Amino acid sequence: MHYIDGTWVSSESEFAVTDPSNGEVIGHVADGGAAEATAAIDAADRAFTSWSQTTAYERSAILYEAWRLMTERSADLAELMTTEQGKPIKAARNEVKYGADFLLWYAEEAKRIYGETIPSARPDQRFVVLRQPVGVCAAVTPWNYPISMITRKIGPALAAGCTIVLKPAEQTPLCAKAMFEIFHDAGVPAGVVNMVCASDPVPVGDAWLDDDRVRKLTFTGSTEVGKLLGGRAASTIKRVSMELGGHAPFVVFDDADPVHAAKGASLVKFLNTGQACISPNRIYVQRGIAEEFIATLTERVAKMRAGNGFGDGVSIGPLVDDDAVAKVERQVNDAVEKGATLHTGGARLTDDGLDRGHFFAPTVLGDVTPDMVIHAEETFGPVAPVIVFDDPEEVLGKANDTTYGLAAYLYTRDVARAWRIAEGLRFGIIGINDINPTSAAAPFGGVKESGIGREGGHVGLDEYLDTKLIGWSV
Repeated sequence: MHYIDGTWVSSESEFAVTDPSNGEVIGHVADGGAAEATAAIDAADRAFTSWSQTTAYERSAILYEAWRLMTERSADLAELMTTEQGKPIKAARNEVKYGADFLLWYAEEAKRIYGETIPSARPDQRFVVLRQPVGVCAAVTPWNYPISMITRKIGPALAAGCTIVLKPAEQTPLCAKAMFEIFHDAGVPAGVVNMVCASDPVPVGDAWLDDDRVRKLTFTGSTEVGKLLGGRAASTIKRVSMELGGHAPFVVFDDADPVHAAKGASLVKFLNTGQACISPNRIYVQRGIAEEFIATLTERVAKMRAGNGFGDGVSIGPLVDDDAVAKVERQVNDAVEKGATLHTGGARLTDDGLDRGHFFAPTVLGDVTPDMVIHAEETFGPVAPVIVFDDPEEVLGKANDTTYGLAAYLYTRDVARAWRIAEGLRFGIIGINDINPTSAAAPFGGVKESGIGREGGHVGLDEYLDTKLIGWSV
């Protein structure tokens, strides 16, 4: 079902939603196109005038209620996510909590949208600056974080006074439906939030990109698609914010504790089975501690259990589809053929019924070199490529040698080095001895081809606000 103008709407056709751990159909949803996309814009455009004129306190109260309902339903949301997206249930619970945090944060930030006055050189003139909602926003959310990416966009949009039309990833529409049930039950007025599901995103995207009533596009997904959407959005000069691909370096200097660093690397690299834009793709370890680091990392990764996310002890879920498995397999085979050392993993998993899903063994590669595909290409899978380095002065250049610029990590006990490297890394998010530099209260986003704009924190609200200057002669 679509959600348009406060009502659940069906389409003539539907598409199936499957469990990626076993391929079983778990539901069907309406399959929309240009007509539904335009109807959603119509509803959002009609609702904008009244919604944008509500007080910050009214918008805040609705976001608080959505947060309360989301918290109340968190167990069901997590179970749905594990079934539909595949991530282990513990990780799903963590995501639901993270997603709810955005509703709570922006319920509070809604009351902190400030203007300003500016002194004029003329005694008879006053300048006043207002912050006002940009208008109708179009949002496209990904499958890898199917709940938190919805709240990270809808939270600030509603707080700012915008209305929104959203297309969830075709792999995870049931999670989106559950979230829109929460917004409906929280009392969001008709037309303020709208959702169109589609097996083919192109007709929906075309309708939203070509309509000049849509004043902002927010997208989380691949850099390739982001470039296409950004180019199309330019035709009507829409505001754009995008969180795109990553190719994160993870740099470990020889003054760091190799065991502690390896533990951190194993946790963040295999987060969501490596299907996270902030997961490290290039692990640089200084030679003096490389042997102990690799041994510890290999030992931890070899113990990781893959399977259905509801299984006891499972920490590695399925990849999103068979194409994703093939990509990981291609990268690993290329690396091994070119001389990489396979420490553990390295193959599809097919035993114990895993052949019905999309599973790849958690993998550690050593002796990775720049001529290997995995060195330059984002993996989005459970493979940790380790590169040993000698010169601490050269590793910064190696880490920056990518068109991406989302997240980067470094481990060191040297405070001066930590500051120097953090300031020199051309990435939007830096973790210093920290694998989780994210929060609803903190800005999230990248530079270069990893995106534009920020989500989260008070700056995330700015993405949904226009600045208006009023000059007044008195």
